[in-house]
Amino acid sequence: MKLDLSDQTLLTSKNYLNGIWIDSDDGEVLNVDNPADGKSFAFVAKCGRAETSRMIDAAHKAQKTWSKSSVKERANLLNNWFDLVMANKEDLSKILTFEQGKPISEARAEIVYGANYIQWFAEESKRVYGDIIAPPTNDKRIMVIKQPIGVVACITPWNFPNAMLTRKIAPAIAAGCAVVCKPANATPLSALALVILAERAGFPPGLINIVTGNTNEIGAEMTSNSLVRKLTFTGSTPVGKKLITDCAQTVKRTSMELGGNAPFIIFDDADIAEAIKGVMISKYRNAGQTCVCTNRILVQNSVYDEFLSKFKAECENLVVGNGLGEETTIGPLINRKAAADVKDLIEDAKSKGAISELGENNNAYGDCYVEPTILSNINTSMRVFNEEIFGPVAPIIKFESEDEAVELANKTEFGLAAYFYSRDIGRIYRVSEALEFGIVGVNEGIISNEMAPFGGIKESGNGREGSKYGLDDYLEIKYLCIGGIDQ
Repeated sequence: MKLDLSDQTLLTSKNYLNGIWIDSDDGEVLNVDNPADGKSFAFVAKCGRAETSRMIDAAHKAQKTWSKSSVKERANLLNNWFDLVMANKEDLSKILTFEQGKPISEARAEIVYGANYIQWFAEESKRVYGDIIAPPTNDKRIMVIKQPIGVVACITPWNFPNAMLTRKIAPAIAAGCAVVCKPANATPLSALALVILAERAGFPPGLINIVTGNTNEIGAEMTSNSLVRKLTFTGSTPVGKKLITDCAQTVKRTSMELGGNAPFIIFDDADIAEAIKGVMISKYRNAGQTCVCTNRILVQNSVYDEFLSKFKAECENLVVGNGLGEETTIGPLINRKAAADVKDLIEDAKSKGAISELGENNNAYGDCYVEPTILSNINTSMRVFNEEIFGPVAPIIKFESEDEAVELANKTEFGLAAYFYSRDIGRIYRVSEALEFGIVGVNEGIISNEMAPFGGIKESGNGREGSKYGLDDYLEIKYLCIGGIDQ
């Protein structure tokens, strides 16, 4: 199947270094596959350490000029980029679905979601405030200012190849930083298209650089190069731990948005119909391949049977297929290995007593597909309880009391997102405060937006993206002590 775009120039195989589109030094390329059929349909440059080093040098040079730019200049540039992204929404959506697999309706939503971060930080660039502090003596004045941290390295995942890039680049640019970006090898085309639009928006050379290719080499250069002052990463916890360790050698600041194991709790006082709506969008968006996806559904015993029956009926309406189909609601997983791993989790649960309520036809659609699956009779020994599933599998666990639900929810080393449904205001406060997660959705299954702080605790990471707090990780606090005022 050919990728048919209104603007074919949004597709490129080249990387972007200091305002110039380049091939890899040795001419090597990486294939890009369509998960719907597993076939390669494009290629990109396979760059490595040398190219990354030159990009960091270019970013460092651009940084010196850009850090002196006015906030209005930064805002205008970001707004230009926003306008171009929105004008090319349909083409960007097609590119995203072709390389990542998610339904086209979800791809369109991601483009808007990603663009919203650009627009938000265009506005927030004007709101970097300092402080005047009361001095200890009359001959001094104390002032606090905030300045750009320096060159930022960004490493983004394949599940949201558009929005995760804008969520990192936009605040960096707004704060006065230059960036070097490494998108996932599975989904480089969305990132490259965004940078093409950034170039058209008027971004000066060196301000944004983008590199695809050898992950280990690129990562090693980003973490070891002393010109990089911050690394922001979205991905798995094991990789995040390695990056934190490597960054420690040059004492870089890091932002880590890592793995999750989100509980979704349904109490007996919940609106069951609304809870099902919430869990459907939370569990099955992007075929379960989001870091804040529901991983474990905890249902109070007295409403368990009602919930399971109605939830199963809703899941039976989901449509599995190629993401380009307008009717598709569940696309393929990112590749064959991902699908095989999810199927292994299902088999592990069934071998330990889980009951398959839905989803016994997982080989009918192709090697990259897993159909919506519901598993009951779940216990804490099963991998689906303890590991991030990253697929359309819904394990359901009964519980008796509020305390038991909170204990089960917190029984994980991860702490990114949690959800629960209740109409009891006292319970809402108690449970919200007791859940050990950075994000809690109360009577809501969609929690991510540009105005709210996104990030986790425990082994789900550090730092926050989006919101008024989202610039903080890209700024240094400088204290000025001014003496001799009384002379």
